[in-house]
Amino acid sequence: MAGLFVTGTDTEVGKTLVSATLLVAMRQLGLRALGMKPIAAGAEQVDGRWQNEDVLALTRAASVPAPADLVNPYLFREPIAPHIAAERKGVRIEIPRIVEAYEALAGLADWIVVEGAGGFRVPLDARRDSADLAVALGLPVILVVGMRLGCINHALLTAEAVAARGLRLAGWVANRVAPDMPVFEENLATLEARLPAPCLAVIPHLPAADPEQAARVLPPRRFSAWLDSL
Repeated sequence: MAGLFVTGTDTEVGKTLVSATLLVAMRQLGLRALGMKPIAAGAEQVDGRWQNEDVLALTRAASVPAPADLVNPYLFREPIAPHIAAERKGVRIEIPRIVEAYEALAGLADWIVVEGAGGFRVPLDARRDSADLAVALGLPVILVVGMRLGCINHALLTAEAVAARGLRLAGWVANRVAPDMPVFEENLATLEARLPAPCLAVIPHLPAADPEQAARVLPPRRFSAWLDSL
């Protein structure tokens, strides 16, 4: 069993799309792959159950089933910062509980793609943040760069934060969230030159977040070789 931890330069940069895309690409290689969203904020009631759209997207992209409480140990109704959502609900986000859920998923799949909440340093409570969760899991990190003005600074700072926690930045994905971003190619070239990890894919701007379509920009041979190198 192996896993990846997906983080982003900010919120709303396409972490769920990239996580689901990785799952689809793994499935196309014949691998058993599961998605995990340890902390989800923002839910609506469907058929009497509270559901989060990111969790649903990961579940749909997975190639094997898994218990919902393992895929998503913490679900908050309000789409707000996790530490505030937890405080309002009167609960504490326990990193050991998340690690236990991850380990329980280990026997079900070859790969687990763990999607973090927000950016790399999003608080979980008064002392701990998402980086502490990434350290506890000890997985290689994938950085999703939302390609828009300011992304270079955000990406480089996140890469430094990942390294400062002793984690490996294994790769990054450029997601074109702003279709009219000025000098896109020049920004992309700067990121390729400065980020200490390979660019796995450049996802074009999509009218809808479609991981099946996005997976087309991940060449199977190259992606398989990259997985083998981890």
